[in-house]
Amino acid sequence: MSTSCFDREDETFIVLVNHEGQYSIWPHWKAVPGGWSAVDGVQGDKKTVLDYVEKTWTDMRPLSLRQWMDEQAAAPAAPL
Repeated sequence: MSTSCFDREDETFIVLVNHEGQYSIWPHWKAVPGGWSAVDGVQGDKKTVLDYVEKTWTDMRPLSLRQWMDEQAAAPAAPL
């Protein structure tokens, strides 16, 4: 049975981000999937990139949800 490249501790990973501000790690040698972009300057072993994601991605809500919630909070309250 082979080991997935995501399970290998000796693999080099990059960090990806999508339009919703969600993060993922990805093997450096694989093509970046559509809808995702590599974060500049972030590459390393699994621990290094996971540490970056943990420190950076502090709000798990998708960007569109955060924006909608901000709009709702800023809207005037409807009269009762």
